[in-house]
Amino acid sequence: MGSEFFIFALVGFFAQIVDGALGMAYGVVSSTMLLSFGVPPAAASASVHAAEMFTTAASATSHVSHRNVNWRLFWRLAPAGIVGGILGAYVLTALDGAALRPFVTVYLGLLGVYILYRAFRPRGSYKEPRTAIVLPLGVAGGFVDAAGGGGWGPIVTSSLVGSGGAPRFVVGTVNAVEFFVTTAVSVAFLVALLTGHWTESDMGRHVWAVAGLVVGGILAAPLAGFVVRHLPARQLMVLVGCLVIALAGYQTWQLLAQ
Repeated sequence: MGSEFFIFALVGFFAQIVDGALGMAYGVVSSTMLLSFGVPPAAASASVHAAEMFTTAASATSHVSHRNVNWRLFWRLAPAGIVGGILGAYVLTALDGAALRPFVTVYLGLLGVYILYRAFRPRGSYKEPRTAIVLPLGVAGGFVDAAGGGGWGPIVTSSLVGSGGAPRFVVGTVNAVEFFVTTAVSVAFLVALLTGHWTESDMGRHVWAVAGLVVGGILAAPLAGFVVRHLPARQLMVLVGCLVIALAGYQTWQLLAQ
């Protein structure tokens, strides 16, 4: 159990560094690790979201203190993400959320290429994301995040940066909203467990893994706001694009290997 704690603490630390700086990857990386240890999908998603309640709180605090949050975008994105997350948790505890993965993988791959294209072309002024994009994007991101054990950052951050949003403020805002989405998803899983909608008798086996993810993530979270504030926008876009393509490629490999 001790070795499991330290393995997941290391995973949580590096996943949170990447997530806090680029606005994505903590949930995807952590869920992938749990699944590789044989944890069922619903239990993996519930465990990751329980850990993220602590790590996203620390990350959001860091971004707020470094003034990386666009509050106008925050107040539009948060309610949509919460609604989508609750729906996704309900679906995952009743159905197999894996059916969504091929569609999300294709979407992410195309989006990653588009972000790289935008990074290297002559840059126009950054645009405030339109509400017509923000609301459905928040619902979709929250839904996929809960149903797939990760995906809020890859979908929402990638889409907002791809649509012309300023990378620093997109990453900071998406990370700040993620705390509220994660909390809503965790509460939804708890309600499903208490009402009998979801029967999971093995959650106690994953305590050390979740504890490791929490400790590693909290230690890394304060560094996120500093990195985003001082990294040039073009470099940040290139890193986001490359990470999205890498995640899509890895998920494609997983799907083909099944």
